Amino acid sequence: MTTARRSTARFLTMAAAVAATFTLISPFGAAQAQGFPNKPIRWVVGYPPGGTTDILARIMAQKISQTIGQQVLVDNRPGAGNNIGTEAVAKAPPDGYTVLLVNPANAINVTLYHNLTFDFGKDIVGIAGIVRVPNVMEVTNSLPAKSIQEFISYAKANPGKVVLASSGSGTSVHLSGELFKMMAGVELLHVPYKGAGPALIDLIAGQTHVMFDNMPSSIEHIRGGKLRALGVTTTKRNAQLPDVPAIGEVVKGYEASAWFGMGAPKGTPAEAINRLNKEMNDALADPATKAALAKLGGDTIPGTPADFDAMNRMEIEKWSKVVKASGAKVE
Repeated sequence: MTTARRSTARFLTMAAAVAATFTLISPFGAAQAQGFPNKPIRWVVGYPPGGTTDILARIMAQKISQTIGQQVLVDNRPGAGNNIGTEAVAKAPPDGYTVLLVNPANAINVTLYHNLTFDFGKDIVGIAGIVRVPNVMEVTNSLPAKSIQEFISYAKANPGKVVLASSGSGTSVHLSGELFKMMAGVELLHVPYKGAGPALIDLIAGQTHVMFDNMPSSIEHIRGGKLRALGVTTTKRNAQLPDVPAIGEVVKGYEASAWFGMGAPKGTPAEAINRLNKEMNDALADPATKAALAKLGGDTIPGTPADFDAMNRMEIEKWSKVVKASGAKVE
């Protein structure tokens, strides 16, 4: 073999070795095809189908599945005030393929429950926010109250006989009602359900009387006349229900809202978190997705994983005060 041919052979061998190394370590090219994600992603929702968490997860999962190259599959794991689903994610392999639909119950349960086998603030890391929505104070049509003040008068005339439904102990739906009880000085009988779906069925049927539900799961029932909205829990009226007053217009200082997002087990690789964060923010910027969320009464909350972690910490602190002040307990 001539010197020139030997040099060419050595060059080709070295080039092949460099190419192989690049393929192994590069986040691009062939390595990207083998990187995250290379199989379906399971998105755990701690409530049954039909509630706000489920509705939002399915809207976002459908959009993300179209762009990320893998199916994002919603896995409903209801029970124990959202804790069964959260525990399943907290103890799942931290590889990005099991994520959690984070919701207000996660922050509330930190104080409300005392024997959890996980610590939400430490065992779940933020990926991205989705939306913040008001809750809506709504009553069954058979209840005579047509306004917040009429409801307060009716409840005071019937102490302990007005049934407050919720999507579960420790949810923002529950705590919004507890906050109202405390600030309006009324006595309501709380009945928790395993999700908004079954709670709404009984509320519409008149088996219960009032609920402070997340707006997305109730708004079509209100628009269709199946339920009567008395007030929204945010400080201002909502554009989707412009004729419905803010509860704070009558019960001064009252305010509550619900927020939702995606989280993952502690230790999930940054590659997976950052990819999912990008997909979530891109979905929130999509006009069709923004319109769908706006129709449900929500304001999108895009941002970084750190932004969502900070929001979760703030909500844990806020709802801790509400739980302690209201004396709310797990039934």
